[in-house]
Amino acid sequence: MKTIDLNCDLGESFGAYKIGNDEQVLPHISSANIACGFHAGDPHVMNQTVQLAKKHDVAIGAHPGFQDLAGFGRRAMAVSPSDVYDLMLYQIGALSAFCQVHDVKLTHVKPHGALYNMAAVDINLAEAIAQAIANLDPTLALYGLAGSKLIEAGEKYGLNAVSEVFADRTYQLDGTLTPRTETNAVLHDSNEAIRQVLQMVKEQTVQTITGEVISIKADSICVHGDNSHALQFVQQLRHALTNECITIKAIR
Repeated sequence: MKTIDLNCDLGESFGAYKIGNDEQVLPHISSANIACGFHAGDPHVMNQTVQLAKKHDVAIGAHPGFQDLAGFGRRAMAVSPSDVYDLMLYQIGALSAFCQVHDVKLTHVKPHGALYNMAAVDINLAEAIAQAIANLDPTLALYGLAGSKLIEAGEKYGLNAVSEVFADRTYQLDGTLTPRTETNAVLHDSNEAIRQVLQMVKEQTVQTITGEVISIKADSICVHGDNSHALQFVQQLRHALTNECITIKAIR
């Protein structure tokens, strides 16, 4: 029987600002990537989200990004590998403190936004991320874009490198995600997104925005919890996967 991890980026509220549907989405996923206070989140939200994930037996991962609240961490920044190394240690360490207090294991790390996309194609940044994780806790898995430099770097440093695919994002011929600045970057039709997921999981292929079919490895599916239809989509996706005898299970 096939198994697949279903992950979601959560804990992205901060201060007086409520973002996402964390409490509703958590019971339907297997892994949560929790913002660490730089692109989103704050100490209170981090603490609360760790407790919620523990309550629903959802695997907890750190979701570190650039220190860019205004741009939600989606703007590219000029950073060196040493900058990235320090950013990773700082943010993972912060979330791991909450995990320790609540007696729950931190299982993985998934970089966020622009940092994720830059490291997907820049081996130096990817290795800085992998090295920081390996130095801190080599039992942590590294989530990276399938076929990217992040996966390559994770394997080099002996980490469990988890190949991630996206339910509602479109793909380019080289296997990278279509930039959000382009109009066709996101799949807005739930049925279309579910068809793409089933193709990626069952056939290990995906159709690009130009029509070609390319190979892709799918260990974990990312769904987004920060839109109005997130809960309904996650429920529909779980149902579709279950109907295909695909088990949803965290990578621990």
